[in-house]
Amino acid sequence: MRSCKKRVAIVDYGMGNLFSVQQACEHVGLEAAITSSAQAILSADGVILPGVGAFGDAMATLAQRDLIGVLRDVADSDKPFLGICLGMQLLMTESHEFGRHEGLKILEGDVVRLAETRPEDGRIVKVPQVGWNRIRQINGRPWDDSWLAGLADGTFMYFVHSFYVQPADPSLICATTRYGQTTFCSSLRRGNVLACQFHPERSGPQGLQVYANFGAALQRPVAESRVSTR
Repeated sequence: MRSCKKRVAIVDYGMGNLFSVQQACEHVGLEAAITSSAQAILSADGVILPGVGAFGDAMATLAQRDLIGVLRDVADSDKPFLGICLGMQLLMTESHEFGRHEGLKILEGDVVRLAETRPEDGRIVKVPQVGWNRIRQINGRPWDDSWLAGLADGTFMYFVHSFYVQPADPSLICATTRYGQTTFCSSLRRGNVLACQFHPERSGPQGLQVYANFGAALQRPVAESRVSTR
């Protein structure tokens, strides 16, 4: 008998905490499969693109596995699509990590490096950022209608990164985080596409809330998935 659980495809391109993501999905009642199969990705109820590592290597592997068009198709559908850390960055137009590399071009914008010094006093800021940091609401607007629902302004999440995204459309930004003197986009959303720079699977109960919200999005009628959170 076929399971009634919603099925999530965790995209496997050799980079990321795949099993941690799978465990987080299963913890909130989702059936999660780690896969690089285009058919499995397109037939799933939701898709997660995790990632840790170099942008250029990730895009080369996605191209080698013929998944670039598949992921663009997912983004153009009503299927909930979550990008995590490097997976968030890959959604953008291009990255400036070790040169210039084209991204998936699902969202317009660039990926740039965190500043390593404080402009006012020249003090060194450790890059990469590794550890806990706060995510902040935009202009105090609560996350009641977004995939961050249930989280308080200033919630701590776990980060491991040297680069961050700069979306061309700032209205897509759901949350920001400050590191050193840089305030960067730590979560964004456009329709069915959500992305976060932090690792919810490594962020304890508050991170599991993100996965629970993702699971709730899988339960909604298709028409609702394109409703803006703005």
